[in-house]
Amino acid sequence: MNEERCWQAVATRDATMDGQFFYAVQSTGIYCRPGCPSRRPRREHVQFFRQAEAAEQAGFRACQRCHPREQGISAEHRELVARACATLESVPVPTLAELGAQLGMSPFHLQRTFKRIMGMTPRQYAAAHRLAVLKGQLKQGEHVTRAMYEAGYGSSSRLYEQASARLGMTPATYGRGGAGAQISYTLAATPFGQVLVAATERGVCFVSLGDDAAALEAALTQEFPAASITRADEALNPWVTAIVQHLSGDPATLDLPLDVRATAFQQRVWQALCAIPYGSTRTYGEIAAALGQPTAARAVARACATNPVALFVPCHRVVGEGGELRGYRWGVARKQALLAHEHMVMPALNVTE
Repeated sequence: MNEERCWQAVATRDATMDGQFFYAVQSTGIYCRPGCPSRRPRREHVQFFRQAEAAEQAGFRACQRCHPREQGISAEHRELVARACATLESVPVPTLAELGAQLGMSPFHLQRTFKRIMGMTPRQYAAAHRLAVLKGQLKQGEHVTRAMYEAGYGSSSRLYEQASARLGMTPATYGRGGAGAQISYTLAATPFGQVLVAATERGVCFVSLGDDAAALEAALTQEFPAASITRADEALNPWVTAIVQHLSGDPATLDLPLDVRATAFQQRVWQALCAIPYGSTRTYGEIAAALGQPTAARAVARACATNPVALFVPCHRVVGEGGELRGYRWGVARKQALLAHEHMVMPALNVTE
């Protein structure tokens, strides 16, 4: 990009450049389209990005005046993607070419439009939906074979190849409440109470905060009622040490393998939460808008409430309109303490939003 030309477009609010690039303001943590009516920032505070996703990955949030995420998305395209979603939830799942033919759009443009609005490809959406159906069938006690076909898996090999990786255990084991699954856990003291960290052979599957070790262990058992759960302090020591260091003031991202299960929407929300910079907050509405679903604030709140891995998915950084603190799975008082700690640590690290 020619940054001087980009700056001229920003300085003159050139709406003809909307969609060509986005600019972000370091002092506010917000990114906009060139034609945004907001007050012009100082040049030294501005960064430029070709894609909205790149700005969000860098820690900036969408402007609530110009709604850069929605720029260029027509009602017709939203309707088309809604129809695509409904078709992808059917059995058998159509190929991208078949879906494009049904909707009257080329596979290339369909893929690009779908990903821009939904944040994932049609194939990823269909896979997430199949997994959600499979989980629902298994939890209701349905036989694996019947659940497999109800969910749209064409063969048992495809089921075990795709679903097992996402469930963290085989479908049959998941349907038995984790029976046969090997889960290890450990406990440690932190400035914010006890933390329980549990993991399968694939990665961290559960992180919970509380004041009582017995209550935390009971919560783990409730999450995986039929799994084989053993305490393994030494084996998990490096992982829990990383978490304790994070809670003691290290803003580095917790980069450990995860083994969590989620619907397509939960995945998108949790990814958005992970993009919130240390020491910053976003509202439920801002997260919903960033996902291209501005009316889904309540659904975002539900996705936060079902987060099984505290801190790894930083749902404590999501607040209500005006900054008020709302529900937190591990207690509003703990949420307030976590945010206060992050705000206190930030100046010492000379990091600004």
